[in-house]
Amino acid sequence: MDFSRQLDDVEKRFEALTASMADPAVINDSDLYRKTAKSQRELEEIVEVYRAYRKAAEDLEGARQMAAEDDAELKAMANDEIVRLEPEITRLTEALELLLLPKDPNDDKNVLLEIRAGAGGDEASLFAAEVFRMYARYAEVQRWKVEVTSSSDSSAGGAKEVIALINGDKVYSKLKYESGVHRVQRVPVTEQQGRIHTSTITVAVLPEADDVDVKIEAKDIRVDTFCSSGPGGQSVNTTYSAVRITHLPTGLVVSCQDEKSQIKNRAKAERVLRSRLYELEMEKQQQSMGADRRSQVGTGDRSEKIRTYNFKENRLTDHRIGLTLYQLDRIMEGELGELISACATFFNSRKLQEQSQVAGIVHGSPNGAPNRV
Repeated sequence: MDFSRQLDDVEKRFEALTASMADPAVINDSDLYRKTAKSQRELEEIVEVYRAYRKAAEDLEGARQMAAEDDAELKAMANDEIVRLEPEITRLTEALELLLLPKDPNDDKNVLLEIRAGAGGDEASLFAAEVFRMYARYAEVQRWKVEVTSSSDSSAGGAKEVIALINGDKVYSKLKYESGVHRVQRVPVTEQQGRIHTSTITVAVLPEADDVDVKIEAKDIRVDTFCSSGPGGQSVNTTYSAVRITHLPTGLVVSCQDEKSQIKNRAKAERVLRSRLYELEMEKQQQSMGADRRSQVGTGDRSEKIRTYNFKENRLTDHRIGLTLYQLDRIMEGELGELISACATFFNSRKLQEQSQVAGIVHGSPNGAPNRV
């Protein structure tokens, strides 16, 4: 393993952070303790996998030495160990390579989740509401907090649009691959002849920007207040608690009427606006990422899809990674762990492959092969 020195340094850093968490000076400083604990947690998985790799490598070396002995019984036991350990070391090596990939700076951020009905009319709006419920249930299992900032209901009881802020631990790292067009195939409740209809919704997952990421100048925004609509009790349509913020330089408009308090609605609206401005800035800095997101979300047309939900077959297919799961009923109840893990593994592996190709170009020939002398 050619990155053992780097991993040794990571382990030393982890041990130093662990020791400092017992230092009274750190314990008595809540901000410092929180930062230290966060840094330690970020290294914990790498260190655990590295230690498992190191032990497996030591055991393999011992098994190979034992296999050289004359005793037939010992040789057989050693060969069994070698057969077990070699694939385990390969697995641990691949896991370490993925863990050492450059970290996405947005992984620890909260997210702005936007779900909109696409093609399919009422059926699309019904599915949009169900998908939001799916993410809300997953968030509940993860102990994340979901705050709806705005929603638009359809006449059929679905949702034309739902925008929500999701706060918690590593939210963006787990949801960032959910952006795109989601296609549903099923018999709508309004269908009299039992025909399967195809509808689509769009899902966008944006990292929430901090104050330090995007600063909103007072001169750049116009704030309008209006009466809330929809459920909310006696204050609905009687107080100007709903807030609409227009960002004048970009023309972005954000509304929030979820809270009864105008101050709370404005705070939520500013968080949404800040996230959208952050995304615009990210697109400027990294055009390829911006283009990738646009291609995923697209226009909501039936032909633009990253995932298909087929209710008749209880099947979910993610077309990007070639994964099909026959447990759609469980997935719609928020059991997204296997799917999210598979997406992360696929896209991280692709990043690793791209990084290896770049390293081949830097250190060898343009096609990734080493130069011959």
